[in-house]
Amino acid sequence: MEREDTLSTPETTAQTEKPENLEQTKEMGSADIKNSKGNIHCLTIVGQIEGHMLLPSQNKTTKYEHVIPQLVTIEEDEKVDGLIVILNTVGGDVEAGLAISEMIASMTKPTVSLVLGGGHSIGVPLAVSADRSFIAPSATMTVHPIRLNGLVIGVPQTFEYFSKMQDRVVNFVTSNSNISREKFTELMMKTGEMANDVGSIVLGEDAVRWGLIDEVGGISQALAYLYGRIAENKKQKEQT
Repeated sequence: MEREDTLSTPETTAQTEKPENLEQTKEMGSADIKNSKGNIHCLTIVGQIEGHMLLPSQNKTTKYEHVIPQLVTIEEDEKVDGLIVILNTVGGDVEAGLAISEMIASMTKPTVSLVLGGGHSIGVPLAVSADRSFIAPSATMTVHPIRLNGLVIGVPQTFEYFSKMQDRVVNFVTSNSNISREKFTELMMKTGEMANDVGSIVLGEDAVRWGLIDEVGGISQALAYLYGRIAENKKQKEQT
């Protein structure tokens, strides 16, 4: 019996093979962008940041065990020139959010963050962790003290733990932005602005005015800054 060879056409190939970037966007909420200006990685942090505890399946979440390996890969991949982080998050696990923030802040490659919609709660440290932070004019950020869901043991050690966790957040935000510790604490402890809660809702322009975010802008401004930093790095490499 003679074997019949089959030839694949561009049409059949397109049907059987999914673009790698599309699959990456679908599974991880990230994408690689390559052009003559540089290669950048786009990472989206949306919904609620999931830490050590699994959240209900109907919740839109960003899992920290997915984000951390991506950040390591971005830092070590010679083909990646910079990172843009898109934020629209309601907050979530404090330790997971701080872990991601610390990793972004310690990266040697140029980084930029853009708050769209909202960067609430632990989303604030994530926003300020990049080299340059942007916020859309219509976006907001919620600054409030750390909350704990579930059983709370009413002993002095519990309050000491809360105080130390709160200090970690305040220290990180004030060290990675231009807002003063006094102003950030004032926003965090403000009463009368949030129903049945303590804290402040900060609009985009106010976030910039108080030094929490660097600049009001959108995707074009954020990318322009990132490509500018990439061009500077390339020029320095050529000179050396």
